[in-house]
Amino acid sequence: MNPIKTYQIEVDEEVYEFLKQNAEPFKDTTPNSVLRRFLPLKRKQDQIRDSNARQVFPKYLDGTPKALEQILDVVILVKNEGLDRVEATKTVAGLIGISREAVTDKYCRQLGKKAYEIDELLMTPNIDKLKALLVEKFPYHSKVVESTFNEIKM
Repeated sequence: MNPIKTYQIEVDEEVYEFLKQNAEPFKDTTPNSVLRRFLPLKRKQDQIRDSNARQVFPKYLDGTPKALEQILDVVILVKNEGLDRVEATKTVAGLIGISREAVTDKYCRQLGKKAYEIDELLMTPNIDKLKALLVEKFPYHSKVVESTFNEIKM
């Protein structure tokens, strides 16, 4: 996984007041998210959307369930591209033109897990439990799961 490197910085009172005044409730969770809206930077998910996104994802076999494709795409974005689960979910949803909730439903309801449990599975260095869960849920598509997980950076 390629986590985004972070740094701790000090800001003066004027900058701190700017951050407070420009924070949007329920949208901005950190000073970094406030600054990102004001700086001409592209987030990783936007870079993926702007590029040919299918270069990031494998070509799935015909007949692969869309639910499985969406789950695997989220896994790829988290493990290979360094996005968190929420950003990966938004990116997948945006690429295929469905709601974020529809993608979330795929990995929560289909796998019988809560979002925090999916986070735990994604954040472990060894994601064999997640792979086993997907093979159990989609036994007729175990080759797709296996080949996709073989391409995931550990």
